[in-house]
Amino acid sequence: MSSQHLGDTIKVRPDERLDEHLVAEFLLGKLPGSENPLTVRQFGGGAANLTYLLDYGSHEYVLRRPPLGPVAPSAHDMARESKVLLRLWKAFPLAPRAYLFSDDESIVGAPFFVMERRQGIVVRTSIPAVYDAWKDAPVHMSRTLVETLSDLHAVDFNAIGLGDLGRPAGFIRRQIDGWWRRWQAAKLEELPAMDAVYDWLRSNEPPEAAPALVHNDYKLDNVMLDPAEPGRIVAVFDWDMCTLGDPLSDVGALLAWWCLPDDPPHFRAMAMMPLDDRFLRREELVAHYAQHSGRDLTAIHFYHALSLFRVTVIIAQIYVRYVRGQTLDERFGAFGPRIPAAAQAALEITGNH
Repeated sequence: MSSQHLGDTIKVRPDERLDEHLVAEFLLGKLPGSENPLTVRQFGGGAANLTYLLDYGSHEYVLRRPPLGPVAPSAHDMARESKVLLRLWKAFPLAPRAYLFSDDESIVGAPFFVMERRQGIVVRTSIPAVYDAWKDAPVHMSRTLVETLSDLHAVDFNAIGLGDLGRPAGFIRRQIDGWWRRWQAAKLEELPAMDAVYDWLRSNEPPEAAPALVHNDYKLDNVMLDPAEPGRIVAVFDWDMCTLGDPLSDVGALLAWWCLPDDPPHFRAMAMMPLDDRFLRREELVAHYAQHSGRDLTAIHFYHALSLFRVTVIIAQIYVRYVRGQTLDERFGAFGPRIPAAAQAALEITGNH
């Protein structure tokens, strides 16, 4: 099972190293193969939680921990993610199985959990060369992304012991008000578009839907695809914000992060997927989800606007940290003009433009 090729991992970054001896000692006897010598490498993709490959030769596992430095208590929640993954794989096989969780921070410096290793391809900003033979690879990716999300929303969460994962009553109202509070804390100047979107969201909240498991960060670069078949997902990752709530909030988030070549320049600059006009249009994603799930999506513009509202706040949170010198990453200096661009996009979805 050991990796013969290391294309998806890197040597552990110096400032993100683990004490391999402590990890090996803690895991000894707890996992098949853990009696063998341990080699640790790091998955280089992603920008938040830190993910490591534990290679015992005969067996491989993945260790996940929060990013370095202080993090909000509700973010990067390893206990939540491990709870979900200890159970979800039974009903939703694309969720990697978690094996154990530890809140002993003396081992890696933070709570962490260990889960199974999946093999495949994560598509980030370009179509991988392995799919060159598939002229319609982006179409297949688009459809399987939507179908997989629909399948997640159909899971009976009570049957697998996740009925206490969140408080679904009032979920959308808490989303609106929570992101509004974060906006008040992060904004560097008044932005009338955000005030207008907030007022519209408060006034146009749809009736509460039956709750479902909500991933809360579902997008193309959080799934892993089969290298031989772009229309087959082999894993869905990043479950640390998973909760019970309105499933259409996941669809809205997918629409908000979806990016196409004819989108405005500031949106293209934020793209976390290939800019390729072969991907389905947003309205095609919506139609495919409706067909596959049987759900009523007549209010999808509300969820799309809410998700763009949320994206605007996330950009502002990153930018204000850069302005205050809390992060030195020069990439974030360009985020300033994207804040009003994202807010304007949200406003246009509401029809108040």
